Amino acid sequence: MTLGTAASLDHLAPDHSALPQSFYNPALDRHYEISIVDGSLMESEWQLAADGHEVFRDTHPLRWIIGANANGFGGVVDRGGYLTEAPASYYPVIGKWDLSPGYAGGDYGFNRIIAPGCIFCHSGRPRPIHGELGKYDEPAFSQLSVGCENCHGPGSAHVAAMNAGKQWAPGRDPTIANPEHLSRQRADEICMSCHQTGDARAFEAGKSYLDFRPGQPLRRVMAILMVPPTPEHPPTRDHVQHYYSMSLSKCYRASLAKPKARQMRCITCHDPHVEPTHAEAPAYFNRKCMQCHTQTSCTEPRALRRATTPTDNCIGCHMSKRDDLALSHSALTNHRITRTPDEPFPAATYRQTTAALPDLIYLDGDEAGHAQPSPLTLLAAYDQLRHDHAEYQASYDKLLTKLAISQPENASVLAKLGHREWKQGQAADARTHLLHSASLNPDQPAVYADLSAISAHLGDAQSAIAYARQAVELDPFNANRRHDLVLRLIDAQQYEQAVTTMKQFLAEFPEDEFLRKALAIAEQP
Repeated sequence: MTLGTAASLDHLAPDHSALPQSFYNPALDRHYEISIVDGSLMESEWQLAADGHEVFRDTHPLRWIIGANANGFGGVVDRGGYLTEAPASYYPVIGKWDLSPGYAGGDYGFNRIIAPGCIFCHSGRPRPIHGELGKYDEPAFSQLSVGCENCHGPGSAHVAAMNAGKQWAPGRDPTIANPEHLSRQRADEICMSCHQTGDARAFEAGKSYLDFRPGQPLRRVMAILMVPPTPEHPPTRDHVQHYYSMSLSKCYRASLAKPKARQMRCITCHDPHVEPTHAEAPAYFNRKCMQCHTQTSCTEPRALRRATTPTDNCIGCHMSKRDDLALSHSALTNHRITRTPDEPFPAATYRQTTAALPDLIYLDGDEAGHAQPSPLTLLAAYDQLRHDHAEYQASYDKLLTKLAISQPENASVLAKLGHREWKQGQAADARTHLLHSASLNPDQPAVYADLSAISAHLGDAQSAIAYARQAVELDPFNANRRHDLVLRLIDAQQYEQAVTTMKQFLAEFPEDEFLRKALAIAEQP
């Protein structure tokens, strides 16, 4: 495996001709280098002072590469069982390494945890450890690259059936999910599990990404929800919103009146087993278009159609591309198929909520519109949304108050209730609810962070320190947790312990500017 032929996730054989490479990012004031050292691909980040000496240098081996090389790929670092992103990625469009996606907005170094929700769509079978965000079993993956089971379900049921002597007609084995034989919604939900983020994703109680089984309703595992657009604020986001964009196409909407076998779905145009190259894509997708259309369907003048590159390029005219600000040096194809780029959105765009759920679009709900997420799942969704969409704060507060009465022994509800009470100045009530939450589920770093802040407010310095330590132990790559612990030690006048702790943290996270400056002040004579 070379850097130029990366799969969704794979081990790394560092034999790329462009190595070593280095670059400097002036906005972050960071230098980066990717090189081969003793047969291993290494990535370094460092900063120089004005006089040229190194302020810090952090170097890690890349254990895996992630990405299919269509837009780029980056490195995955194993830090004691925690998987983190590397700050530099390779972009074939420019033939260079540059900042990894999202890194332009913050200095994350090698500390950006790879959550199960991210790696689920880039690997076969990840093995996250429950309750330890970003930590994985050894080995971290039972299957590396996205494979058969991601779309067809676990093979164990098929093996058991074959061992039992079961037989079915070709393609009709019920132990294997075949998208061609599923309903449109069940087939599309297999794709939606990775290619449709929505504005909020929230799990049903006790569920995780690993619980989804192709062919089963996705809503049994998670709810994918969208903020309803308005004519004043039509849909504009298309990054990993492929299903939603497609559903607003005239092609898609018109097909719903056809027999089920002819209804448009993701696999109408995409064959998961085939990935055409950039050069092959126009002809490949032209053939897909011709499944429903003909050469005479296009009313543009023949000369204009021949002037496209390549000629008669359906997707070039009817599926607009734009530069992707979220993924550097790449472009996205909008999956809303339009007659012209300025085609208005259909009126149905603004009538997608239901009586069961009037304030959100439930993308993986039932087709009849009767389903709604469970109250706990909806609370989690409102919690995600309220920070960027203030209109959901009232819905969040109302539902939280209701659940505090109906589910007083739910750890998540108690944690949210305690956090709200703390922010409202009700320290004693907040502490009671947070302690109860921690007793029900001790794997909640945010709960311990709140308890630390409340203890400091109440003058209990030792408890404040103890809770801050628990938060760091559960969330060691979160800079805010580390800073809180140091500040609690300083507040308690445990200066020697504060200095020792800062040195320990900086040995692991040398890029932490806050701790470097704090340590310099503490060590002044």
